[in-house]
Amino acid sequence: MVSRFAVPTNTKILPPDIVVQSSSPDAFIDVWIIIYIPSPASAPVAATLTVTVVTAESDIVVAAPSRMVFSATAAHSSTTAEVLLTAALTEQVIAANREGVVVGLSGGLDSSVTAVLCKRALAKNMLAVLMPCHSSQIDIEYAELIARKFDIPLKTIALDAVFDLLVETLPSEGLEPATQRLAEANLKPRLRMLTLYYLANRLNYLVVGTGNRSELAVGYSTKYGDGGVDILPLGNLVKSQVRELAKHLGIPQEIVQRPPSAGLWAGQTDEEEMGITYEELDRYLTTGKASEQVRKRVDGLAQASAHKRRTPLIPPQDLGSQ
Repeated sequence: MVSRFAVPTNTKILPPDIVVQSSSPDAFIDVWIIIYIPSPASAPVAATLTVTVVTAESDIVVAAPSRMVFSATAAHSSTTAEVLLTAALTEQVIAANREGVVVGLSGGLDSSVTAVLCKRALAKNMLAVLMPCHSSQIDIEYAELIARKFDIPLKTIALDAVFDLLVETLPSEGLEPATQRLAEANLKPRLRMLTLYYLANRLNYLVVGTGNRSELAVGYSTKYGDGGVDILPLGNLVKSQVRELAKHLGIPQEIVQRPPSAGLWAGQTDEEEMGITYEELDRYLTTGKASEQVRKRVDGLAQASAHKRRTPLIPPQDLGSQ
């Protein structure tokens, strides 16, 4: 349930009874108060909520309904997803004592949705970064389109020369040629994450990732590249749900319908590299239904990439005493 109140600026929202601190009682903004329901309720639920604004001069009680009656909303609703994800982003920034977020904007579906969510959650306290690295021109144009349409602050940092220098510096003699393309391609997302964390450190921001549940389940990410982030707002949404959320947010249709690609090399697509379609993967993840071939492929990818979904393994504590 979401209830809306007008309260002074410079506020921090603290549940369960909302206490808002402000040094400027004259300026007002809208604050959305969110009440979470763990599971769908069979009957309307009532709640009592008091919102207090604490100023330097005195306590001001903001008018609030004494009882709010509501019914649970389906968790897959795009409207609900937008509200909960923007709230979660704000909560994480406050909890980490940071001032905002930085996110990579590639011109693809996931990064476009994530950037818009960050914008709606944190307004000007966010930065999108376009980091072309031998990227296609259409990627750059779509990223700039999203920034213009949603008034997202965008910084462009070209990484082509850095990438070329690193490839030239790294050794290649005596190494297996068959591994070269993937190893070099993975340098791109790792350079991008270096860039994002540099900016995050300078701005006291968190780094927001763009991976979704479908990608996470099969490890379709570069370890310590696009997989090395602080928050993954799309991490519980499969690709088809991200696509529906994109339509709800108003992401341009040409971006929604683009064949998903990590842009690792020219002509590369997610589905070709994974060996299955997102439709097949999403269906298996959400219903457990799949052909034997798809089931084996997904389970195999999940097992091989398990190390990407956990922190580094540490030997048992008593190892040193043996």
